Amino acid sequence: MTRKKSKYKNCVINRKRYYFCKITWLDILGDSGHADSNEFNEMKPAEMITHAYIFYNDSKVVKTFASYDAHFESFSDRNVFPKGCIKKIEKILI
Repeated sequence: MTRKKSKYKNCVINRKRYYFCKITWLDILGDSGHADSNEFNEMKPAEMITHAYIFYNDSKVVKTFASYDAHFESFSDRNVFPKGCIKKIEKILI
């Protein structure tokens, strides 16, 4: 029996498959200068894009990594996003 190949970019580390995704999320926007109420009302959170592998995803957080060791279970460039900041997660096609 042949195994169906995934159509999404992924990596396998220690027999576990991790999918590469585009994460769209909102970040805090701050300013310490003086501003009138019109300028203040125009402030909006920054919409950010992160490309990374999903390590863990539940109802509260999404944990990601962008680099990993090819021979050992070791992860780098790690982030933990609160789920409330995330607008969208999309798997990347091969």
